[in-house]
Amino acid sequence: MIMTEDVITLKKTDNLETAEQLFKRHKIRHIPVVRGDVIIGMLSYTDLLRLSFADITNDDDDNSTDVMVYNMFTIEQVMKRNVVSVSSSKSIKEVAEILASKEFHALPVVDNNLLSGIVTTTDLIKYLIKQF
Repeated sequence: MIMTEDVITLKKTDNLETAEQLFKRHKIRHIPVVRGDVIIGMLSYTDLLRLSFADITNDDDDNSTDVMVYNMFTIEQVMKRNVVSVSSSKSIKEVAEILASKEFHALPVVDNNLLSGIVTTTDLIKYLIKQF
């Protein structure tokens, strides 16, 4: 009910510059890394910020430092493995409990071992706001 179904994804062979462009273009913070429709990892914008100086300088015209740093790493090296996921049949309460107890803010929704969506803390907050 609250998950995003049209999920922006990456392949482990994509580069980190592509990932940063997707984060910024779509105004998202988490991108599942997939092989076909099977999730193999999760990349967050925070993962990129750990490598990047982009938000420190706020200089969008000169991203050569970021590109150089990004070229030193692959998505496979930076992504989180052993991703916690939920099925689409989980209740909103169950999803909220998982997100509240963990140190991440997005859960891929996986049905029959295939990625079918993503649910984030922002989705939960928007749902909560609609209730009032």
